[in-house]
Amino acid sequence: MPFQNRVTPLGELVATPERGLVYGNRGRLHDADGRIRREWQVKRWISCRLEFRGRRPGGPMAPNRYTGLFFLDEATAFAAGHRPCAECRREDYVRFMELVGEKRADDIDAVLHEERLGLKPTRAVSELPDGAFVLLSEEPWLVLGGELLRWTPSGYSDCRPASGRAPVLTPLSVLPALGAGWKGAVPFLHPSALTPR
Repeated sequence: MPFQNRVTPLGELVATPERGLVYGNRGRLHDADGRIRREWQVKRWISCRLEFRGRRPGGPMAPNRYTGLFFLDEATAFAAGHRPCAECRREDYVRFMELVGEKRADDIDAVLHEERLGLKPTRAVSELPDGAFVLLSEEPWLVLGGELLRWTPSGYSDCRPASGRAPVLTPLSVLPALGAGWKGAVPFLHPSALTPR
C-alpha cells in the first residue's frame, strides 16, 4: 500500500505507487502510525534532491521526523508552492532567490505561503512561461511549447493548444524563475513531457 506522500500540482497529498523524480518536505505531517494528519506544519516548503552527500530519503513516515514527499518533477513542486532547498540545492536556491527578487528564505516562504492559501489568479495561458501549471476542468495542465499537457501521477498525457484564460496554479512569485528558463539540479520535467505527441 503506497504512502499518502505524493504531491500533485494542486499541493494535495495523494497515495499512488509512482514515486516521482524530486523529493521534499513541509514539516512533519504524519502521526506515529504513518497517517497524514495535516497538510503542512511550517511555511518552509522545499524541494530536494533524491540523494545528497550519500544520504537518501529514509522512511517517508519515520517517527518524529519530517514527512518525506515526492513530486513527479520540479515543475510539479513549483506549482504546489515548494522552492529549492538551501542545503542540498544551494546553487539552485541562490539562483532562484535572485530570479524572484528575494534575499531571505523567510521572505519568499511567506510570499509563497500567502499564494498557496489564496485564490488562484486567472491569466491568459499563452502568456505563461513553460513549466507553469493551469487548472482546466478541475485538472492540472502543464504549459509547454505553446501546448498544454495533462498532469497524471505517472507522467503527462493528452495535449491541447495553450489558449484562452485559466486559473494559474503555479505561484505568481515563481513565474520569473520559469520565464528565465529555469534549469536546476533536479529534473524540471518528467520525460513524458518531452515525448512527441
